[in-house]
Amino acid sequence: MTSTSASAIPERPTVAVLGTGIMGSGMARSLLRAGLDVRAWNRTQAKAAPLAADGATVTETAEEAVRGADVIVTMLNDGLSVAAALTAAAPGAQRGQVLLQSSTVGIDATAELAQRAADLGLVYLDAPVAGTKQPAEQGALTVFVSGPSAVRPLVNPVLNAIGQRTVWVGETPGAASRLKLVVNTWVINMVGSIAECLNLAEGLGIDPQSFLDVMKGGPLDSAYLQGKSAAVLSGDLTPSFALSTALKDTRLILAAAERTGVTLDLVAASADRFTRAEEAGHGGEDMIATYYAGRPVEKDDD
Repeated sequence: MTSTSASAIPERPTVAVLGTGIMGSGMARSLLRAGLDVRAWNRTQAKAAPLAADGATVTETAEEAVRGADVIVTMLNDGLSVAAALTAAAPGAQRGQVLLQSSTVGIDATAELAQRAADLGLVYLDAPVAGTKQPAEQGALTVFVSGPSAVRPLVNPVLNAIGQRTVWVGETPGAASRLKLVVNTWVINMVGSIAECLNLAEGLGIDPQSFLDVMKGGPLDSAYLQGKSAAVLSGDLTPSFALSTALKDTRLILAAAERTGVTLDLVAASADRFTRAEEAGHGGEDMIATYYAGRPVEKDDD
């Protein structure tokens, strides 16, 4: 582990990745392609094991993963999971290490995790990402960062490896997470609109492909519309972003809106749809499985 002074900044920092699910494993592989030394840990070790073939050191404990690392990246489901990982890693943590906290955890958890990091002597960067499975695997995420800019030289190789764009939002942790909630609001509303259009087409007896053909190439078309619709029509709902995770993020958005007095009718409706789809067994599928929450209900002729 090196200090963050200019004279001691490593050209290729050692990175500990805590959390190797859909996003974390993709980010770890992007770091490895950039030539960085990566230690990977996941609570369920089987999820981290495949990274060994890509060159990562897969550790049995979070403590082992962070010991001697320059940068610690956390990519887990929620604030409680990140807090638990930090508790597990604490014996191996060293003062001056940078914690790049990339999980979407909301406003309150960000403040709590920043304090926990400070108690461990870690430099906390609030660094959620925009993007799903494919951008994570391609190193093409957008990373929002807020925190002390003094550590930029140390973390830049990490940010450049996982993202095609880094947006520095401010010096205080929390600003990046607030921006991420706004971005996720756009994504959640968009996926709900796609699902409802497909639902209505089905209900009216219209071939959904006709709708997509009309939209294709026009000003309202998008790769997202075409890609998510194709997933539904093909029946391949392999998650690039799981519906249960989208529901978690939707609840974080609604909590943030409530505390500021903002009313988000569309997001509230999306939360209801995600909940129904999850209860119907679609939580582990891609978030476009919200489609199943709105399919036509067969009416009893009696």
